[in-house]
This record gives sequence, C-alpha cells and structure tokens, in this order.
Amino acid sequence: MSVVDDKSIFIAMKQDGPLAVKDGLSFGNQVNRHARDWVKTFCHDPVTVTKYRAVRSQIFDLLQVNRFSQIPALISNGALKNKCSERAYALLGNLYGIQGELSEVKNRIREYARSADEVITYLQNKVLADYHSNIEISNEIETTQNPVELLLIIFNNQYHRKTRFEAKRKLVLMGLAGSIDQRERETEIEKKFSNFLNFLNRYVWSPKLKIGELQMTYLHSLHNKQDYVCEQVNVIEEGSELLNQPLGDREKLTLIKRRLFEFEGREVPVYVTVRKKDSAAKILKLLRKNEKNPAVAVDDELGLMAVLDTIADVKRFVRHLTKAALNGKSMMVLEDISDTLTGGYYHASSVGSSKQTPMLKFFARLGGMRVEFIIHTNETYLNYRYQRGIAHDEYEVRRLFDSGVAEFLFPRDIYHLDMEFIRQTQLDKFRVSIES
Repeated sequence: MSVVDDKSIFIAMKQDGPLAVKDGLSFGNQVNRHARDWVKTFCHDPVTVTKYRAVRSQIFDLLQVNRFSQIPALISNGALKNKCSERAYALLGNLYGIQGELSEVKNRIREYARSADEVITYLQNKVLADYHSNIEISNEIETTQNPVELLLIIFNNQYHRKTRFEAKRKLVLMGLAGSIDQRERETEIEKKFSNFLNFLNRYVWSPKLKIGELQMTYLHSLHNKQDYVCEQVNVIEEGSELLNQPLGDREKLTLIKRRLFEFEGREVPVYVTVRKKDSAAKILKLLRKNEKNPAVAVDDELGLMAVLDTIADVKRFVRHLTKAALNGKSMMVLEDISDTLTGGYYHASSVGSSKQTPMLKFFARLGGMRVEFIIHTNETYLNYRYQRGIAHDEYEVRRLFDSGVAEFLFPRDIYHLDMEFIRQTQLDKFRVSIES
C-alpha cells in the first residue's frame, strides 16, 4: 500500500486529492467553476469527502474560523493572528500532552518544526543528494515554526504555489513529529536507551576493556564479479603490513571497531552498533507504512546490530546475552525470530527490502525494554554493505521510491522531477560508489 495511492491516509497531502495546492485561490463566490469541478471529482467518494471534512474541521478549529472566506481577514490582521496563535499553541499542547508553561509548549513545537525540516535535509544529504537544489526548502518555510503562520501561508495568494505546498507539507510532518514525541514520552524511550547502554556496559562487554574502548580491525574481502557477493574474507588487525598492500578490482577493506565479550573462558570479538531512531527516521518510516500512529508502525525504536567471525560465535553471543540478562536480574525473551544465517527464509515485509538478505533477526524483551537485534557474520555483513540487490544504500533508495514517499514529499506537478528516472539514476550511482 503506497502513501500516494487511493488508500493513503494522508489525504491533505495528495496533489490529486480535495486539498491539493493549486496555482490560485478564491475566497469570494463559492459557486464557481473550480467548486463545480471539485464536486464532480470528489462527491462520488463518501470516504474522501468524510476525510476532507475532518481535515477542514481541524483547519477551522486551529484558526478559530467557521468558513474559508474568513481566512483573508486573519491573514491581514496582525493582532488577530497573534491571538489566534496563542490559543493554537494551547490547543496543540493539550493535543500532544505537553506539560508546562506556554513557553515550553512553543519550544516543543519548534522542535517538531526542526524535525520536519530534518526529513528533507536528510534526503538532500544522501538519497537525493544529486537533487539538493531541486528539493531545497524555501527560506520562508524553513524559518517559520509557528503552525498558524504556516497554515495561513497555504491560504495566502501572495506566496508561490511551491512555497504554499511546502508549508502544508511541513505541518503534516510536524504533526507526525508531535505524535512521535508524545509516544516517546509515554514509553520513556530516552530512559530505556540509557538503561540499555548501561546493561551492555555492565553485563555484556568484557570488563578487561574500559567503557567505550574499541579494537581497530579490518575486513579484507574478495567479491564475486557478477553480483559482488562476498567470496572470501580475512580479519586484519590494526598495524598489520597487509593494510599497506594495494587492493584489486574486486577487493574491499572495511573498518570495523570491535568490542569483546567473555564466553566460557575465552574472549570473543564483536563489532556492534547501537542506535535509537531519530525523529526524522521515524517520520519517514510512518510515511512508508502509510501510518500516523508510531505505536503501530515504529516497533524498532531501540536496536543493536552485531557482527561476529562465525556462526558459532553468533550462537555464543546470543547465549551470552541471555546469561547477561539473568545477571541483570531479568529474563530475556526472544520474539519474532528469523534466521537466514543457517539457511532459513527471511520474510521481508518492508517495501524495498530483499528476501535474500542473510541475517539473524529477533526482538529481545528484557528489563522492561524491547530491543531489535540484527546479527551478522563477517560475510553476511559485507553482503549487507556491498552485494547487488541487497546493499543497504540501494535499499534506502528503493524503499524511498517504491513506497511512494518520494512522490509524496516532492510531487511531480510542483517539483517537476521524474521519480522513476531518479530512482534508477541513484541506484546506479550508489552501485558505482560501492564497487569503486
């Protein structure tokens, strides 16, 4: 289900929907050609009409008006607009459960605005880096955090169509950021992330290393010419003369910074990355899932990826984790397990993901937390990084375009971008970058 198809729940954003941003606005005669065309297009679909009325009610409630024809007066009256803004902040503060004075509410909503901008900035800096200028946010929108001011820009004919669309887009993304923030406060995600890091440092990693101490190691790999799958990998320690040798066309040298854990009297090296999804990443995931509720769509707020030398070491690591949880006075229960390291089948559910991705994946419930674990061997990690059709950089491109999010954020009739062409161009670019 795409975020831009007929089942999209984001009806306010659809450029073929009842709230599309057009070249001109008319608040005068309600019975005009545009109104008649609108009725002919949408009146036959009661679900669309109901969704439209719901969004319209939200607009009227936030602006404290009863009809669209009252909006121009609000745009031109600064005192009335300020009064409307103050009340809107109070309403939004209660909507998202923000505690504190009005200043605290304003600060929170400014954070939502920054998160909305960060979604576009993230795409500018990576997946759509070649189109940085094409998708750049208008200065007027980037510097505006007040939701009432953004809403009034949408209905202000003095602003260009692209700017008015970006104001609407920012409001939609701010709404998702608000829902995410509310969810994080309800689930105490910051506290849980801190507790998880403390659990790893106290019970999982070897006490012979200082907290944060890492061993610099390199994976020297040889890859297949056809699909760039890893055919051979050797571990090279920091300082080895082998690091000074030139690489061949199908060779890669990948840095991994490893920790140690103790298992049955021996120390086992493991490369680990621990992450808490930031707001921009969660917003993009909600869009890909065509979902507004982060409790439903974002189930991997806390995550750990581990890379070990062998499958035997993977099994040792999982067993060590369960023992570490017991030492921390908690059981560790594994949920939603999928294992393709030993020949199992990975049921890929995310748009753009590959069913051929080898990994051990599960959610671990321990100490009041639910953490996503993704565990690789050296070979499967290198395939995750470099293999054609599986590489994570390619996956990021596919899921952005195949889910409809690229078209959702940058509709063709406003940005004049051919998303199919860009999708293939960016896939080719990342493939060249990976193999060069």
